Amino acid sequence: MNNMMKRWGLFSLFVVLSLALLAGCGSKSDESPKQQAQDETPTTETTDKTQGEEQDSHLFPVTFTDDVGREVTIEKDPETLISIQTSTTEILYALGAGDRLIGVSDYCNYPTEALEVQKVGGQDMDAELIMTLQPDVVFATKYHFDNHQDILKQYEEAGIKVVVTGSATSFEDAYQTMRMLAAATGTPDKAEEIIQDMKDRRAAIEEKAKEITEPKKVWVEVSPGPDIYTTGTNTFMHEMLETIHAVNAAADHEGWVKLTEEEIVALNPDVIITTYGYYVDNPAEGVLARDGWQEVNAIKNKQVFDVDSDTVTRPGPRLIEGVEQLAKLIYPEVFGE
Repeated sequence: MNNMMKRWGLFSLFVVLSLALLAGCGSKSDESPKQQAQDETPTTETTDKTQGEEQDSHLFPVTFTDDVGREVTIEKDPETLISIQTSTTEILYALGAGDRLIGVSDYCNYPTEALEVQKVGGQDMDAELIMTLQPDVVFATKYHFDNHQDILKQYEEAGIKVVVTGSATSFEDAYQTMRMLAAATGTPDKAEEIIQDMKDRRAAIEEKAKEITEPKKVWVEVSPGPDIYTTGTNTFMHEMLETIHAVNAAADHEGWVKLTEEEIVALNPDVIITTYGYYVDNPAEGVLARDGWQEVNAIKNKQVFDVDSDTVTRPGPRLIEGVEQLAKLIYPEVFGE
């Protein structure tokens, strides 16, 4: 309750923006004497919770190195957090620390609870708002570190811990990010549980993919024409395609690259995957109607599909969902339900 009162006092300066956060919180005065007596009786559930809190306290202080090589020490389990990165927000919720978020980036859209949290900007942070909110920890990105070091320094001078996450390009990178965020929030066991689940599900997919004797060539399109970009090696999508025993049509390139339509047609992919359905209506329809693409295998066989971009680009727990979705779309005969 003290934490909620603290948040109320801070957010009163921004009452118009914070209406969504004024969720009711029950109090002892609302309960009957019988209910109060029951609440004050040490039950097994409350005892377990107390023991869990005591166990968490043993994890602090904690010192770790963030993704830009800074040594960060967090003295005690943080009560209030701000995340300025969509993937960080997803991870924090998965770790069970989402209820501690008092600020998220303008683009945080998952889980749905994140939509109700105070927005604090994106690449350009609302530094004044963040300073007013006074979180225990701010999770920033390498972009912020490279371009807004003066603001991050202000946070630290105000007693706010700053943790910087870098750009993850592989599953292993994502695992390390989860472990770092878990260290900062006292949730290491939950992180290992999530990571093990992702590894187990991926191993099951790799095992099933052994049935595939004729790998399909896949063209991944992360932006539509006229500037068509794809993902080469050292990207999540490339690693996902390898997992399901498919061939990345852009494997000769590294990172996110732009190719011409002529170059793409020459690659003659068997399947085309688009990732921009969240802002382009019927992306598959647009690809199938392109002039000069009629002889491409994927067009002839109508093998053009759109996937949820967030599940194949954000370094978080949903990456494994991206792999499973790709597997069913590209090899329905093997992975279809």
